[in-house]
Amino acid sequence: MSPSGAPVREVLGIEVTHEQLLQWRAWTMPVEQPFVVPRSVAHDLGLRDEPERVTFELKDTFLLYGVDDQAICWLDRAAARALPASLRRAQPTRHLWRSGDDASAIARDLERVVAYVVEGRRASRHREITQRAWADIDAVLPGAREIAGTFPRASGPNCFGAVLAAAGVDGVREEWMQREPIEAWLRERTRLLPRHDTDGGLGVVHVWRNPDGLIDHAAVSLGGGCALHKPSCGWMSPTKVLTTRELMASARVPGRRVRRHRLL
Repeated sequence: MSPSGAPVREVLGIEVTHEQLLQWRAWTMPVEQPFVVPRSVAHDLGLRDEPERVTFELKDTFLLYGVDDQAICWLDRAAARALPASLRRAQPTRHLWRSGDDASAIARDLERVVAYVVEGRRASRHREITQRAWADIDAVLPGAREIAGTFPRASGPNCFGAVLAAAGVDGVREEWMQREPIEAWLRERTRLLPRHDTDGGLGVVHVWRNPDGLIDHAAVSLGGGCALHKPSCGWMSPTKVLTTRELMASARVPGRRVRRHRLL
């Protein structure tokens, strides 16, 4: 049970309340859902283009990235079935629909939501860290323990904010942090290690840059072969602990290179 008495369950090794699961269901299975439709097709079918209804959470759920040249049309399940099959197959991701609104239907839906969140994601290993190890981590990364093994309240918080929050910077845990603040923090608070240095010791910040040299991702080592990172800014992406090997596999993207910085 949570401190409020609400039931909890584990998702990716992280405790989640029933209220959180219901919110996830609302983002994953709204009664009307956004469909990406070519504007000419939307016009021919008499569908309204309503991009202003897309929240950050729905954008992340339905992968509505890079679709500004197309219409966003909101359809219930019956209307969606009337779309041409080729258009339904061309959606950025699959659509999940509610089973109903009675207790048993909601319970089935929550299982499907959990399956959606778990699919393709690694579980957090924060519970594998011993209390003795946490004491060492607290001395270097005073905010890491609090955020390890937590889901965000909504979409927005990203890997940059997670690293700075772990390092004890206030007010960044729930922030969608841009590149400039973390670049400034890296210059002021860390020392760039040589390229050949693959140190993963406590307090080492891993920074991935794209071919243009822009920072794309960051994580921080907790020592003992573990690291803390938040894979994306989506609501379904927790701040979690992985082994360093798992971290490197998770963050691997063609053309992206990692460098390491040590906290001063």
